Amino acid sequence: MRSQYGLGEFLGNCVYLAYTKLRFPGARLVRLPFCLRGGKARLRYGRGLTVGYGCRFDLAGEGVVLEIGEGCKMNDRVHIVAHESVRIGDSVLMASNIFISDTSHGSFTEDASSPDVAPDDRPLVTKPTAIGNNVWIGEGVCIMPGVEVGDGCTIGANSVVTKSVPANTVVAGAPARAIRRWSEESRTWERVG
Repeated sequence: MRSQYGLGEFLGNCVYLAYTKLRFPGARLVRLPFCLRGGKARLRYGRGLTVGYGCRFDLAGEGVVLEIGEGCKMNDRVHIVAHESVRIGDSVLMASNIFISDTSHGSFTEDASSPDVAPDDRPLVTKPTAIGNNVWIGEGVCIMPGVEVGDGCTIGANSVVTKSVPANTVVAGAPARAIRRWSEESRTWERVG
């Protein structure tokens, strides 16, 4: 089998592999540039983690606020903000340009923040966010605070997930809505609605 990488990328991957083994034992590959704000003490990850180019984890709060399961693969420019709790299950596959957060600048429901206050001056509001096992997250997806994505879900490209998604469901759109569900009875993906 022929390598899919050119010489430059192959050599770069050798450097990234050495960096990964030194800084993130147990991970498969962490490509640079990689930004981990808040420190490794706020991150827990399982074996086989792969992180693409330009990923950024903004972590604050107390203790471990970002948990990533085993065998997770993130492509380039995945941005995760965790101030309270973001949990990602095992064998989650992420495309590029994804945003996942448990944090918002201000509240838009109870105790609403005034639009007269600059967004950066509004209080941070957090709601735990969770992604189950065996989830596929497409290109350009945003998963917002307080969302729970069940096991076996697929999130379509450029979707904005503002509400929780039951297990074994395909969602798409902005805001995302269910378009297919797995049927154990027929062993097929059935249309919703």
